[in-house]
Amino acid sequence: MSELFNWQITLPIAAGALILGYLLGSIPFGLLLTRAAGLGDIRSIGSGNIGATNVLRTGNKKLAAATLLLDALKATVAALIGWHFFGFEAGLLAGFAAFIGHLYPVWLGFKGGKGVATYIGTLLGVAPWMVLVFAVVWLTIAKLSKYSSLSALVATLIVPVVLWFIQEPKIAAVMAVMTVISWVKHKTNIERLIAGTESRIGSKG
Repeated sequence: MSELFNWQITLPIAAGALILGYLLGSIPFGLLLTRAAGLGDIRSIGSGNIGATNVLRTGNKKLAAATLLLDALKATVAALIGWHFFGFEAGLLAGFAAFIGHLYPVWLGFKGGKGVATYIGTLLGVAPWMVLVFAVVWLTIAKLSKYSSLSALVATLIVPVVLWFIQEPKIAAVMAVMTVISWVKHKTNIERLIAGTESRIGSKG
């Protein structure tokens, strides 16, 4: 427990890591890719979200896959840069900030995605083995429920718990905060899940 509060990082470095991460995370790849492909403004269709799920609503699976990959990697890159130059804690903060940047990009009036890809990307940067845990939980819940949103919600809930039990309190704490924020961003999905109106995987509705 004591390790959780024992951060060996100076305020200037922490601030720099947060700024770096936020700027990288705020790059709206979904919007940029769909515009480059001549598909217009992704915010004008579907949920209005800039993430891969909404990009998929354009019918372009390759573009959606590219968005998913880039949204994940921008968090990974932020974490790795911070870690390489200033230490692990800076990398962890940079990954967290990239997640926040994706959700609340200043360039788009602070209206971004829901953060699942950048959540995974942060994990890949600071605790890569946990991506497998996330994937196993996601796939299991997806197979049982056929709900993509529920799968992501459960996976983000399990990750910090596992991190805590394997004695990675700092990563667990940061990922737990990200989980709470992700759940808030999925508020409408949760409401639809409760009402039984959430779209299932493979559904055209």
